[in-house]
Amino acid sequence: MSTKGRRFGSVPVLAVLVLMAFLYYSSVFVFLHGWLGLQTSPGSLNAFIFSLFASLSLFSFFSCVLTDPGGVPSSYAPDLEFSKDNAEQKKCDKCFGFKPPRAHHCRVCRRCVLKMDHHCLWINNCVGYWNYKAFFVFVLYATLASIYCMAIFIGCVFQKDWELIKASSNKIFYVLYGMMVMVLTLTLLTLFGWHVYLILHNMTTIEYHEGNRAKWLAMKSGQSYRHPFNMGAYKNITLILGPNMLKWLCPTAVSHLKDGLSFPTLRDNS
Repeated sequence: MSTKGRRFGSVPVLAVLVLMAFLYYSSVFVFLHGWLGLQTSPGSLNAFIFSLFASLSLFSFFSCVLTDPGGVPSSYAPDLEFSKDNAEQKKCDKCFGFKPPRAHHCRVCRRCVLKMDHHCLWINNCVGYWNYKAFFVFVLYATLASIYCMAIFIGCVFQKDWELIKASSNKIFYVLYGMMVMVLTLTLLTLFGWHVYLILHNMTTIEYHEGNRAKWLAMKSGQSYRHPFNMGAYKNITLILGPNMLKWLCPTAVSHLKDGLSFPTLRDNS
């Protein structure tokens, strides 16, 4: 089996797939059917819209898992116009090779990853240069699908007689399902909001934490710090999602990405 295929053998990845299948079946065939009925026009329309979000979430998830985030080419060498000390700083102390800007070593993948954001247990893969867009779009679609789950569940509960639900054997299922969907929705909303913030500032999770330390050190010395890759909100969005707005929500539309070895900075515009 290929390396990409083996990623699906991970327990967390399988757990995500099982959870998605469980939520889809419960939302459509239990709660939506019990609320509007799947044979009615409103029921069919809601089933179609929810199925669309679920399909897009699944497609984006597969893209996250299967897309390599990007490794540093063995032939990579930085610009030679720097001192020996600076050259040593650009070397990875684990790979012993040169690191491009924004690349970091992943202890799990045991290699340096281009523009690494974090290693994600749930996709059994690093989130980096080539699959960050797919990861962000997946979080977006999963958030929308989760909100839809919540709306369908609430609609079903309000349509039914709660006293009858409490008296039935399904009471525990209703309570546990409602709590699970609520926690999932809040978690995904938080994650989505966090990555919207990162995209607007053209920042990775690692760079955010490094930036906080750099700000603290700059303040101690009476200086100011600004993230060097922050080119302005709209430019930051197009650098990550692409210049064509019609392709922003397509996880595989990454033709705008280059080699991941160099990035525009504020200094380039000064």
